[in-house]
Amino acid sequence: MLIEFSFKNYRSFRDQAVLSMEAVGLGAFKSSIMEINNLKLLRGAAIFGKNGGGKSNVIRAFWLAVQFIRNAQRTQHEKAEIPVNPFALNDYSDKQPTEFSFVYILDGIKYWYSFSATRKKVVSESLYHAPKGQKAIVFTRENQKFAFTESKSKRNMISEAVAENQLFFSVACTMNDKACINAMRWFREFIYFSRDYTDIPAQLLEYAEDQNMLKAISDYAKEADFGIENMKFEFNNQEIDEDKALVSDIPDGIKAMLLDFKKALSAMNNESEVNLRVGQVTAKSEHYGIDQNGNQQRYVVELSDESDGTRRLMSYAPAIESVLSKGGLLLVDELEKELHPMLVNFIISKFQSCQANTKGAQIIFTTHNTDLMNLEFLRKDQIYLVDKKRGDGVSELYSIADFNTKTGDNIRKGYLLGKYGGVPDVEPEEVG
Repeated sequence: MLIEFSFKNYRSFRDQAVLSMEAVGLGAFKSSIMEINNLKLLRGAAIFGKNGGGKSNVIRAFWLAVQFIRNAQRTQHEKAEIPVNPFALNDYSDKQPTEFSFVYILDGIKYWYSFSATRKKVVSESLYHAPKGQKAIVFTRENQKFAFTESKSKRNMISEAVAENQLFFSVACTMNDKACINAMRWFREFIYFSRDYTDIPAQLLEYAEDQNMLKAISDYAKEADFGIENMKFEFNNQEIDEDKALVSDIPDGIKAMLLDFKKALSAMNNESEVNLRVGQVTAKSEHYGIDQNGNQQRYVVELSDESDGTRRLMSYAPAIESVLSKGGLLLVDELEKELHPMLVNFIISKFQSCQANTKGAQIIFTTHNTDLMNLEFLRKDQIYLVDKKRGDGVSELYSIADFNTKTGDNIRKGYLLGKYGGVPDVEPEEVG
């Protein structure tokens, strides 16, 4: 479970931004709070703000950090730049490191992991854990100087293999450092990002043998469109075994890329053979209609002919069901995109509900849907705002709980009137 995420000097955020999932002593909606290790954690957080204010950069920062943590040992060759994007609207931030920090709990153990980096090198990095309840160092790093309190000989050997543009955390996992592997599981197995509905065929192939997941995707389609009675999925997979198995209508350039990718996977996994799968998938929905004799019949509609909202909710289904079934964190940018407000409520309620969310799943999402500011749906400490200052272009992240609001205050009305910031500075034209 995420306790806190913070970052600094990334895109429109010059200064430190902190997103805390720790409840702030509010009595409302106790059912949306999870208690673990004497901490009260939120099941979700919504991030509001005007267009161009920087709210999507919160999700981007999280995504960038997680991808780099997961893959730094593979993607960072000797001269590869670290993919940070520092604040650009001054003459000094690009010379300073970008910082990321995570505090989280996995399997009852609390972890603190952080790193800072420029495009050229990792400037600092540290991992702490509390397997016995007390915070203890796994490793710390300042540039290429490392410090350890346990397993010193092995970790010193690992540090010699870590380039200045790589993370010790990532490299240590490939060299079987148990503490790092345990801490890394959260990043690799329990964090999900929303996928665009154009990826539905790829996701269906991914879950071709998971009947429960296919049923979940079908159920979400029915939830989005009350006219859908059933979904049917058909799969036709072919495995690529050297170039002789490549289907004939794939262009030569794509064939070469696939085979190169296969070789790269083989080298990376130290396996003698890796099979790639070229798949075709068809998804069709069944709707009731009336034939020429006036009788009710079911008719098949191609997935591509369904509404954007239906496909959008279907695309969310695998991530939502995965995180709800085992716990974890789902991050979604523009949750309401192409979705009716009731469907947005449907998704959020799954996380807020003690009955639907029994594994401690969390959701963080950006949105413009101010109806969600109803304090009968979200707590004040679950509502975050992002605002960008006009003078210096700096984005700031803060919570409604930071304001002195009363239980009966109309948060939505106050927000739209500009009381909390984060709204466009526009004046509507007079009509009539």
